[in-house]
Amino acid sequence: MPHDTLIGVEQLARHLTDAGWRIVDCRFDLADTQRGERDYAAAHIPGARYAHLDRDLSGPITPDSGRHPLPPPERLCAWLGAHAIEPAEQIVAYDDSGGTMAVRLWWLLRWLGYRNAAVLDGGWQAWTDAALPTTGAVPPKPVPTRPDCRPDPALVVDTDALATVLQQDSGMPVLMDARTGERFRGEAEPIDPVAGHIPGAINVPLADNLDSHGRFKAPEVLRQRYLTVLGSAPPETVIAMCGSGVTACHNLLAMVIAGLPLGRLYAGSWSEWIRDPARPIASGD
Repeated sequence: MPHDTLIGVEQLARHLTDAGWRIVDCRFDLADTQRGERDYAAAHIPGARYAHLDRDLSGPITPDSGRHPLPPPERLCAWLGAHAIEPAEQIVAYDDSGGTMAVRLWWLLRWLGYRNAAVLDGGWQAWTDAALPTTGAVPPKPVPTRPDCRPDPALVVDTDALATVLQQDSGMPVLMDARTGERFRGEAEPIDPVAGHIPGAINVPLADNLDSHGRFKAPEVLRQRYLTVLGSAPPETVIAMCGSGVTACHNLLAMVIAGLPLGRLYAGSWSEWIRDPARPIASGD
């Protein structure tokens, strides 16, 4: 049975040598953008290939974009093909930060029409805590393939569309901001040049999706969390955002784990919204 949300370390360990499985190391540090690649070179799960957030899982930054624009589909599809990552295979993404980076690959694969993609629950820490094998050896290059990638535009919301919604008198979708409360309220902003949040957004910090061991909480716990957040709003109206469109995917994954529909991603997120000083911002709760 394919895994399409989470997979445990014991389950992955049983399939390490299976031909139809692909493992991707997504470790990344916003403050030291080469640390993840260095850590991968030092030790990683056997067979894993490395995906760099800036280079492989994002597109070029432009004067109008946020910090991590979506990669052009054809470029991302070429990268997947170079690593023989096909839709029919089981793909497992992991990081060392509670899934905050691995969810980017999970969501990108969903966007392209892949369904057999999962995040390693607990990530690198859970793998090493279980004393499972690691290696510094890079796997040999596979024979390149040409996967069938079909991006779904319905899963993405751009800034113009979001701005239009904000100007309407009718009720807007649930704009769910995954950043910390301090950043959302504008009390601290360690990354972006402007603090605060988009008017009408609600703060749903991604950290509350995880337990004390860095694993996702049980589906029923997550379901109660999101139903409480949503109130009477239909789950399919959710638009997820964060600082740059990466960690927002954590809330989208958590909702799917909870058995709720996959919402949409505001890919540009806060770092794109503030590119235009004419766009409104808010602070506080």
